[in-house]
Amino acid sequence: MEQAKRAYDAVTQKERRDQLIVEHLSLVRHLVGKLAAELPPGVDLENLESAGVLGLVEAAHRFDPERGAQFKTYAYTRIRGAVLDELRRNCPLPQHMLQQMARVRQAYEELMPPVTTQALAAATGLSEAEIADCLAAIRMTRLISWDEHGEPIGTRLDDPQRPDLLAEKEEQKRLLVEALNALEERERLIVTLYYLEDLRLKEIGEVLRLSESRISRLLNSALFHLGEYMRVHGG
Repeated sequence: MEQAKRAYDAVTQKERRDQLIVEHLSLVRHLVGKLAAELPPGVDLENLESAGVLGLVEAAHRFDPERGAQFKTYAYTRIRGAVLDELRRNCPLPQHMLQQMARVRQAYEELMPPVTTQALAAATGLSEAEIADCLAAIRMTRLISWDEHGEPIGTRLDDPQRPDLLAEKEEQKRLLVEALNALEERERLIVTLYYLEDLRLKEIGEVLRLSESRISRLLNSALFHLGEYMRVHGG
């Protein structure tokens, strides 16, 4: 009788884990889709999604509902960690991108604040699209790095200090509103849709009738300009 009960409990537990995994696969796609905006071109999103699914499976196996936490919250941390681990293992930055990043960093240090993407383009000879890609790459290296050497570009908006999290800090709300209002209208709209409305790049692209890559570059430029405003005005 006891053996039969253990077998029944094992089957029930497996069914519960499988249900959690199936019900939260969309969480993996959403997280990777959102993270894509902070990554430079060339990142294999399918690999990241596969890593996220493995994180979800691990979360389902380790989750203890008796601890009172919601599974979605618990799983989000595991999924994100698995995706970032995959990025660390396979940092996808080619040599030419690393060289461009070095040029952008040097120009950033030499320009008077507040620095704009247009000023960086003029100082480096890169296009504004290339500048936006470099900013995404710089943010990604900060995101996946265990080291804290130097001040990264747009550090005030590097994870975890994103606009949605900054808004949770009472003393910074006013400054963040000012920074958002200082953005060009299209950049402000993209930041609002991405962080406040929780839309993914594809969805924002459908609203604005622009490609995902164009939306990504505009978002990265907007984040940089927000970071510069916060830096100059003491946020």
